[in-house]
Amino acid sequence: MFGAEFIRVLALISAFASVFLLFQLILRFTAERRSVFNAINKRMSMIATGTDREDIVAYLRKNQPDFDQVPSTMFGRAYLRFRQNLLMSAVPFTADQVIIGMGLLFAVLSLIIAVAVWSANIPLGIGVIQLILAVSAAAAIGLPVLAISFVAQRRRKKMQTQFPVSLDIFVRALRSGHPVSSAIELLTQEMEDPIGSEYGLVSDEVAYGADLTDALHEMAARWDLDDIRMFVVSLSVQNETGGNLAEVLSNLSKVIRERATLYLQVRALSSEGRMTGWLLTALPIFTFVSLFAMNPQFYLGVARDPIFFIGFPLMIFWYLVGVYAIRRMVDLKV
Repeated sequence: MFGAEFIRVLALISAFASVFLLFQLILRFTAERRSVFNAINKRMSMIATGTDREDIVAYLRKNQPDFDQVPSTMFGRAYLRFRQNLLMSAVPFTADQVIIGMGLLFAVLSLIIAVAVWSANIPLGIGVIQLILAVSAAAAIGLPVLAISFVAQRRRKKMQTQFPVSLDIFVRALRSGHPVSSAIELLTQEMEDPIGSEYGLVSDEVAYGADLTDALHEMAARWDLDDIRMFVVSLSVQNETGGNLAEVLSNLSKVIRERATLYLQVRALSSEGRMTGWLLTALPIFTFVSLFAMNPQFYLGVARDPIFFIGFPLMIFWYLVGVYAIRRMVDLKV
């Protein structure tokens, strides 16, 4: 009896110790994850996980295009813009990885749809092949590119909204006695993404020996924001001529806010055209893919018609011409 009771007590103690240790491990893991999750921006969360600063800089700059060498060809400029959108949208993959992924998805979708069409006893003529390639390209390339562009523009607008606030914090830091580098480091700890990580990237580049104005100029080029360019010019002029930098930046913050007010008024007046542009760009692709997925026979029934061989490519061509024309009309500069 005594031995059985002893074993029972020992089993209970072991179970209690196991549950206690497991509970402590869960609490520790949750606390670590919470500290990472509550980090103010991506850079600070990576620092909290122990990532090396060089790896952080490489991660944040992995999709940065070379703005000093602007391509002369249309495809080169499109690739440059695509990399910039990936950078602004904070996609955790390089441009080459995304392109390879879209290419593989395009090939897989084309093969799956071709096999399904062949299994339905539909001849794989020229029109059907054109339709299969168009649907696969729209689903594997068109929709991801539109999604990346949408997210990139949203983050760019947020960056534009955050910048005057960051200037106010920068001015207060200067007036309280902080040097410029310390003021920028303060911004990396106080500002959310995307501008918090961008200032952190500038701070790390300066720590590795880059010139401050050059690092800020690259930041302006990455996001294509004239407000940051004016900030860089103000710093450059102040370094050459001297003066009260805090007062200069305070006035610059007011100018940027007034410019932002005018910009919002222009956007409000042009909102109908911009919404029309987005609808005429995204809606045909989304409708084409959705309708083919729900009722393939709607397109396959006419794909074998001889006029489809010529009409379908011409339709795609005029769609691209229309998208280009609409984007040019709604691309307003303020």
